[in-house]
Amino acid sequence: MLTQRPPTIDPQAASHWQQQAPSPSPWLHEEVGRRMEERLAWIKRQPTAWAHWQPVNGGLQTHQLIARRYPQATCHVTEFTPERASYAQARLRKPWWTLAGWKRGPAPFDIPPESSVQMLWANMALHMAADPQALIGQWHRALEVDGFVMFSCLGPDTLSGLREVYRAKAWPAPTHQFTDMHDWGDMLVQAGFAEPVMDMERITLSFATPERLLEELRGLGRNLQPQRFAALRGRQWRRELLDELEQRPLQLEFEVIYGHAFKPSPRLSVRPETVLSLAQMRDTLRPAKSRSAGG
Repeated sequence: MLTQRPPTIDPQAASHWQQQAPSPSPWLHEEVGRRMEERLAWIKRQPTAWAHWQPVNGGLQTHQLIARRYPQATCHVTEFTPERASYAQARLRKPWWTLAGWKRGPAPFDIPPESSVQMLWANMALHMAADPQALIGQWHRALEVDGFVMFSCLGPDTLSGLREVYRAKAWPAPTHQFTDMHDWGDMLVQAGFAEPVMDMERITLSFATPERLLEELRGLGRNLQPQRFAALRGRQWRRELLDELEQRPLQLEFEVIYGHAFKPSPRLSVRPETVLSLAQMRDTLRPAKSRSAGG
């Protein structure tokens, strides 16, 4: 049973990443969000309330796609710093004078109350969490019974080419290890979800220059590996990295994991013991033939 925090994620580094100043959602995250939004067509339930977990990093354009799919639903937008919340609010809130803004009113920018939403949407967040089981537990509490979570994250084959570059140079790993989709399924069940469905696809991005490749990589996240290089790298190291990248295909490989699961009704409690009288116990243990014969 998975009960430990990821050993290759530095909690302080993960927290620092969450505090980063907001910036436009990465292209890859928007593309993954678009593909995940198409999967909502498979789910018959139409939520009247849903939560978008960290949309600034997960995809502000994707938010608009979901809002168009569920035009009558209210949405909780969840960010964890005032700067990111303000950034999301400025880009997602409908002007009050528009029809949509007048009918819906202001969207709540907060953590949804317990059992308050029928869908929780979390795009490309789980693999950057220092305590993913606690995060999944938050999602479970926010959903009402029969509600569902939709999420995506990166899998273990992500950045395989870059990892090979770092191994060849005997450098510390360029990123923490990513969790296998079967382990995510186990965590969902452990948190109380039912019927988890997991699948994956691979996406490869190509670049014209190594500088453009590194620029894209910086927008996707940070290296949370505890054994990462502790100081600042110099110009010589950067030149060495660029030279090494130029000798290989200028590509970044991503294993993208998609998952969804439902929150079931609580199981009926079972008494830890059953109390029987001595006569009842004797009758229960007596062979059936003897009981039918009357003695």
